[in-house]
Amino acid sequence: MNPFGEVARFMRAALVDPVPRDHQDTPTQRTRRRIVVGITMLAGAVALGAALAIRPGDTWFYPATMGVGVVWMIGALLSGKLHLGQAWTRTGQHSRAIVQGLILGGLLLAIFLAGALVVDRIPALRGPVSGLLDHARYGSLPIVAIITAFNGVGEELFFRGAVYASFPRRINAIATTVLYALSTVLSGVPLLTFAAVCLGLLTAAQRRVTGGVVGPIVSHLTWSLGMLFLLPLLIR
Repeated sequence: MNPFGEVARFMRAALVDPVPRDHQDTPTQRTRRRIVVGITMLAGAVALGAALAIRPGDTWFYPATMGVGVVWMIGALLSGKLHLGQAWTRTGQHSRAIVQGLILGGLLLAIFLAGALVVDRIPALRGPVSGLLDHARYGSLPIVAIITAFNGVGEELFFRGAVYASFPRRINAIATTVLYALSTVLSGVPLLTFAAVCLGLLTAAQRRVTGGVVGPIVSHLTWSLGMLFLLPLLIR
């Protein structure tokens, strides 16, 4: 068995070859999605910026950040029908993209943890990241983990569900990633925006292949929870 061939086949199945499906919105449904997406984007970006502006240790951080996830979820559900999606298996059959999401999210996590060793040596980059991690250091880590997971699900339902479906097929992957990155700009942490670009590209590719949100959700949670627990060990 050629391990490089196995990896290439996995990547092709997970990120390149779409699973056949018929998920078409009518013009009226797409217009409704776009209106809901526009309103939610504005509300969510402002809510995220306000939540991350709260000083570490302040108990208001918990309801504020949970509120961001609520905004994304409400916007996703109001926009129209969402799909779970199907993934290719090794035998050419279809299944949920849970295993694929775990592997892809784990690979992205490993890349970011390796990059954290570089960030830790650059004060201009380490400072904003350390300030963001202070919410976990000085707060309740279990509560922060629950909120991180909740918001991760909300972000994927909205960005890879509602936002993705509101754009034409030829640009929806790029448009979704751009809007996802823009939603983090008000956080004031450049590396958070960079992370949003990387995560957005990965999950948008999964969304294109699977036609649904399960794969992106699993990848997002694997990456974000891994970063929450492991990144503080690498950033001083």
